[in-house]
Amino acid sequence: MKKLEKATFSAGCFWGIEETFRTTKGVVSTMVGYTGGSTSNPTYEDVCSNSTGHAEAVEVKFDPKIVAYDDLLCVFWSLHDPTTPNRQGLDFGSQYRSAIFYHSPQQKRIAEKSLKEEQKNYKSKIVTEIAPAGKFWKAEEYHQKYVEKHGGKAVC
Repeated sequence: MKKLEKATFSAGCFWGIEETFRTTKGVVSTMVGYTGGSTSNPTYEDVCSNSTGHAEAVEVKFDPKIVAYDDLLCVFWSLHDPTTPNRQGLDFGSQYRSAIFYHSPQQKRIAEKSLKEEQKNYKSKIVTEIAPAGKFWKAEEYHQKYVEKHGGKAVC
C-alpha cells in the first residue's frame, strides 16, 4: 500500500488550479473546497460573500515517491501571481488569496524555504500566507473537476 501525503493550496479560482494539479504526475487525487476561515460547512455563496475567511483551495493527495512536495510548490508558484493580495486576475476577495496550508512541520519548513527562493523572482513582496492546514470543507459537486467536465475550459 502506498503511503500518500496531502498538500493544500490556494491560488485564486480553484477550477484551473485543480486541473493543473490533477494532471501532475504523482498526484493521486484532488478535491476543491474551502479552508482557512471560521465558518462551519460553508457554501460557495457563503465564501463569495467575503465574510467567512475561507479561501477557495485545492487539497492534493500525492505519492511522495513519485512527486516531491517541493515539486508541488513549483507548480503552485507557476499558477498565479503571489504578490497580489486577495486577487488573481479579475477575481478579487479574500477567498482568492495566495496560501499554502501545511500538514506537517516538514511541509512548513519546505514552504518557507520555497517562498524565500521564489521571492528572488519578484520585485514586489510575495504575500502568500503559510498557515497550518485546518478543516477542509469540500465544495459542491459541480465544482469538482470543473475543467475536466467542461471540455478543458474554465472561466473564473
